[in-house]
Amino acid sequence: MHKLSANELVDREHHAWEELKELLDHGQNKYTYIPAQREAGEDALYRLQVSTKSYLGAVAYETEGIVLDDGWITLLGSGGDRIFGSLTRWNGVGDKPCVPALEGMMIVAYDAAGGFFGMDMGKYGRTGHVYYFAPDTLEWESTELAYSGFINWLANGDLEQYYQTFRWKGWQNDMGQLQTGQVFAYYPPLWTEEGGGESNSKAPVAVEEAWKAALVGK
Repeated sequence: MHKLSANELVDREHHAWEELKELLDHGQNKYTYIPAQREAGEDALYRLQVSTKSYLGAVAYETEGIVLDDGWITLLGSGGDRIFGSLTRWNGVGDKPCVPALEGMMIVAYDAAGGFFGMDMGKYGRTGHVYYFAPDTLEWESTELAYSGFINWLANGDLEQYYQTFRWKGWQNDMGQLQTGQVFAYYPPLWTEEGGGESNSKAPVAVEEAWKAALVGK
């Protein structure tokens, strides 16, 4: 199969980045994006074979990644020093995979509770749908959103409500404990009967540790 070059995948006329950035700028949830190194952005497009006409291509080409909601969610881009891994390295198409890839899923984001967002690429037969690996059930649950809808949810969704059982009073202050590539481990774990954000003790661990649970998830 002929692979399109990065040059062919950068669509100057219908570049989705401006629209996507406007969506985030006017969204109710705070975000910070780290601009991509041009070479890394081109490499990500080529390896993923996505166009900048799509939101996924725009994020891969324009950003190292995007951090949302006081650092709670990390949206993967082409990677860099301030983002752990990238769309290519998380999904087994980069030079140096940072985690074992999950067959049939493209991981696009992770959160501070050790949850992961992945786009179905054949695992569930709903290609393009974003699923969430929930650390309280250890299962992949459909968000019923495509990637563009997922971005809209990141910008405008009620994240406080979505994460209410994982969070605790003053969680924003504790985000400073996390280094790049770390998430919180809860004890007892969220999937136990005693699991809950308010009462459990929490400590930073490498996101790779949390990812092991997702790899063996139901």
